[in-house]
Amino acid sequence: MRLALGVSYHGSPYLGWQSQPSGQTLQDQLEKALAQFCEQPVHTLCAGRTDAGVHGLMQVVHLDTLLDREPCSWVRGTNRFLPRDIAVQWAQPVPDTFHARASALARRYVYLLLESPVRPSLEAGRVGWTFRPLDAAAMSAAAQHLLGEHDFTSFRASACQALSPVKTLRRIDISCRGPELARYWRFEFEGNAFLHHMIRNIMGCQVHVGAGLQPSHWMHQVLQARSRDVAAPTFAPDGLYFAGPVYGPEWGLPTCTPAFDWLP
Repeated sequence: MRLALGVSYHGSPYLGWQSQPSGQTLQDQLEKALAQFCEQPVHTLCAGRTDAGVHGLMQVVHLDTLLDREPCSWVRGTNRFLPRDIAVQWAQPVPDTFHARASALARRYVYLLLESPVRPSLEAGRVGWTFRPLDAAAMSAAAQHLLGEHDFTSFRASACQALSPVKTLRRIDISCRGPELARYWRFEFEGNAFLHHMIRNIMGCQVHVGAGLQPSHWMHQVLQARSRDVAAPTFAPDGLYFAGPVYGPEWGLPTCTPAFDWLP
């Protein structure tokens, strides 16, 4: 049987998603818990690998198993062995043709940013931070230059292993809430795929534009330059959340989890 799982996690204590010899990754923790629940080794494949410090609202993985158990048993049984900052949100049998990564039509990310003269405390590790006031109109105008299919080399980490820097950004939504002295900004991204550090590099440029350090059309210049040297520094991973993949309705998988609801 092929099984799909939706997993949420607080990424700060971990070295990213992909398994490493240290065992301090999210994949290692999940597979360790699944092995204890199944009483045999389990290998998983995910929809999208996340970096160290990045959080997950709905990472989706699939695994193949001979065990026949109810979905609720997979959720409760696996969570029993997971650390408190990782939780399986749902489990669902899927056809053998389903693939967590290859079946995804798009991927979604959210970046939470605190605009405040004072650094975050209760939200430390869960939001990015800037002390400079931000201009919503300027950032929205800058974001328009990134929509569509482009070569995103200027926003690509040197260690990126993607075969091509050409990706398609379908949506960038920007909103904020709260008083002027402590505003929470929410940036939502949806694209067919993302390069290593792509969103964090875009966020660095967005904050530069929002703070008035660069005009909105500078984003277009950065994009066309196809060089990391012309872009802003990579922004912190703290406020970045993988909101999960987008699948076709034929798979019947959940599109969100309760973990979505607490975000500003």
